Amino acid sequence: MAQHERLVIIGSGPAGYTAALYAARANLNPLLFEGMQPGGQLTITSEVENFPGFPEGILGPELMELMKKQAERFGTRFEMGEVTRVDFSRRPFQIWQDDRLFTADAVVIATGATAKWLGIPTEKAYQGRGVSACATCDGFFFRGVEVAVVGGGDTAMEEAIFLTKYATKVHVVHRRGELRASKIMQDRAQKNPKIELVLDSVIDEILGDAKAVSGVRLRSTKDGSTRELPVKGVFMGIGHEPNTQVFRGQLAMNDVGYLEVKSPSTATSVKGVFAAGDVADPSYRQAISAAGSGCMAAIDAERFLGEHATENWD
Repeated sequence: MAQHERLVIIGSGPAGYTAALYAARANLNPLLFEGMQPGGQLTITSEVENFPGFPEGILGPELMELMKKQAERFGTRFEMGEVTRVDFSRRPFQIWQDDRLFTADAVVIATGATAKWLGIPTEKAYQGRGVSACATCDGFFFRGVEVAVVGGGDTAMEEAIFLTKYATKVHVVHRRGELRASKIMQDRAQKNPKIELVLDSVIDEILGDAKAVSGVRLRSTKDGSTRELPVKGVFMGIGHEPNTQVFRGQLAMNDVGYLEVKSPSTATSVKGVFAAGDVADPSYRQAISAAGSGCMAAIDAERFLGEHATENWD
C-alpha cells in the first residue's frame, strides 16, 4: 500500500528545510526526504559568514541542524535516504524510495547540486588517498604539506583559503589566464602568502604510489608543455552538477540539467511540482537564496493545494 501525503519535499539543505518550515506552519504536515547527505552542501562547509542574523558567523552543519529543528518543531516528518524513482505523469504523484511507494498531491524538489570532478582515471583511484572535493572535510589531514586546488571561481578560492589553515602552500590550478572568482575572493586569495596561482594550466594526471598522492602532472593550455608539481593533496573546486537525474524525462530542464521554473514562481513544467534551491539555480547558488526560494516553493505549493481539489487537477 502506498503512503499518501499532501506534500512531499525531496531534498534537505537550506531550500528543503525552509520549504518544510513554511509548509509545516501552513498545516500541510510535509514529509521530507533528506537524501544521502542530510543538510546538503552546507554540512561540508566550515564557517558561514554571509547568512543574515549571524554577525559572528556560524558553522555550516550547525546552521543546518538549527533549520531542521525549526522545521521539525512545527510538524515536519523526515525520511532518511534518497528518492530512487518518480512518476509525475499521474495524479497523485508517485514517488519511490527503493521498493517503498509514496503518493503526493504536491511536491517540492530541493535536491541541490553535487561537486564536479575532472574525469581522469587517477582521480577516482586516489579518492580518499589525497584527492577530495571537500576541503572542510579533509583539510585537517594535510597539515604541513603542499596541496593543489583545481578551479578559478569562488568555490576554488574558498577551498584554497580554507586549506591555508593546514597546508604550507596551496597551488590554485586554473585553465585560463585570469580567475573567474568575485573580486573580493580574488583579493583574499592573492593577498594570502600561502596561495600561489598556477594559471593557463590543467591537470593531466595525478601522481602517486599505491598509498597516496605525491604530485600532479600539469599541462600548459598555451603551448602544451608539461611539468610536475609535487603536492600531497588535490582538491576539486570546479563547480557543481544539479542532482536531477531521477527527474529526467519527467520535468523540463536546461542543457546542464538545472530544473526550469516559471519565474517569478517556483513552478516547474508539471502543475503541482515546484523546485527550490541550487537544483534550479545555476546563477546564485547561495544559502540565503536557496532558503528564500524554499519559502517561495512552500507558499506556491500551499496555494496550489488550496486551489486544486485532488479530483480536479486542471
